[in-house]
Amino acid sequence: MDSQSLKNKTLSGLIWKFSERITAQLVTFVVSIVLARLLEPSHYGAIAIVNIFITLANVFVDSGFGNSLVQKKDADNIDFSSVFYFNIFMSLVMYGILFAAAPFVAKFFHMEILSPVLRVLSIRLVVAGINSVQHAYVSKKMLFKRFFWSTLFGTVLSAVVGITMAYHGFGVWALVGQYMTNTTVDTIVLWFTVSWRPGFTFSFQRMKGLFSYGWKLLVSSLLDKVYGQLRGMILGRMYSAEDLAFYSRGHSFPDLVVANINTSIGSVLFPAMASEQDKREQVKSMMRRSIRTSGYLMFPLMFGLALVAKPFVLLLLTKKWIECVPYLRIFCFTYALMPVQTANLQAIKAMGRSDLFLKLEIIKKIMGLLVLMVSMHFGVFIMALSTIFTTIFSSIVNAFPNKNLLDYKYLEQIKDLLNGIIPLLLMAASVIGVGMINMGDLYKLILQVLTGGVVYIAISVLTKNDSFYYILDTAKSLLNRRNEK
Repeated sequence: MDSQSLKNKTLSGLIWKFSERITAQLVTFVVSIVLARLLEPSHYGAIAIVNIFITLANVFVDSGFGNSLVQKKDADNIDFSSVFYFNIFMSLVMYGILFAAAPFVAKFFHMEILSPVLRVLSIRLVVAGINSVQHAYVSKKMLFKRFFWSTLFGTVLSAVVGITMAYHGFGVWALVGQYMTNTTVDTIVLWFTVSWRPGFTFSFQRMKGLFSYGWKLLVSSLLDKVYGQLRGMILGRMYSAEDLAFYSRGHSFPDLVVANINTSIGSVLFPAMASEQDKREQVKSMMRRSIRTSGYLMFPLMFGLALVAKPFVLLLLTKKWIECVPYLRIFCFTYALMPVQTANLQAIKAMGRSDLFLKLEIIKKIMGLLVLMVSMHFGVFIMALSTIFTTIFSSIVNAFPNKNLLDYKYLEQIKDLLNGIIPLLLMAASVIGVGMINMGDLYKLILQVLTGGVVYIAISVLTKNDSFYYILDTAKSLLNRRNEK
């Protein structure tokens, strides 16, 4: 693939992926607000606990083979079919384990409802066994338009199911219905829109080759998921379902923003880098542009959300969710550093260095566990606050290998990440200034958002910010191409 063709395909993929995330998260955002008003925090706490075990089981369903298929240059239908059947087998095994373990999980957390909920919601694992290979195929071929339609139908239909069930008093089962509908519809739409079908073939030799790369990502993912879900287990066991719900809700809003921007860029960046893995300068150039662009977009959104957190929660979720505000502010900061982490890890994976990827995960998780074991004794807020330290530490660790792999040092990455620091500081000052005006929360929130946006864009223009004009030129280029067609 020549440079211009790759650029066009990457750009098109990024637009479709970003559109998919924007659409999905916009619907999810609205639905989450409606459901938060209809349901109690304890309902969300129960689902959060169940999702801990489903998330961990799902790591074994994919087993790192999805990334292996994307990274392998000459992956063919034998590779995809072999992984497909293996994933189906693993999904059934993991479902059986969770089905049997459900009563013990309910007893451990002293919540009887967890047993039936876990048994029903775990069916998503079987669907995920099919879905993971579909996603790998779409990513490999960079057919991100398919994701847009599958996500759109899945998100909208699941929203209807969730809200309808919540309105009619189904409680926690409304969330179960929403999750199940989303995953199932997404998989069905991809099945009919993607041309790939599994063949009647299975190759142990191919699986062995894919596993040599994928097992390191499997272990890395397992470490990451265990560590990530361990906080939820500790919160659910040592504290309460409500504490876990407030913590999770504070985490969810920054995550919505990151899913729109950082996940979109990362999803497209990995296959694009993998296709150019032999060209060191090209990979570095992609990585730099990713950090600069996502940092320019993400910093004002994260810091802006942190500044308006209280009126935002009060207006959208009502007073019963006010305890999530401190967590929301903390996670806004931790998520602001995600562009550096994502770009570094995608580059390492694309270069075929899954061994380095695993080593980095081990180092980060050892430090993370030490911090978690200390902070858990000082309350939920200190546990959340400790994530700031682990995030900074992780960003440094993730960047270290690319000093040699791509000649891209950490300080150089931070400089690229902060390319919009002047507009950001002036935007923050304007938002804080408006916040001091005595007016209703709704009007104040609207004025803060509008003022912050105008100031950020205006200062970007005055300072001739590189990322601003890159985004502007990209938008113009896409518009021209659309008009030509």
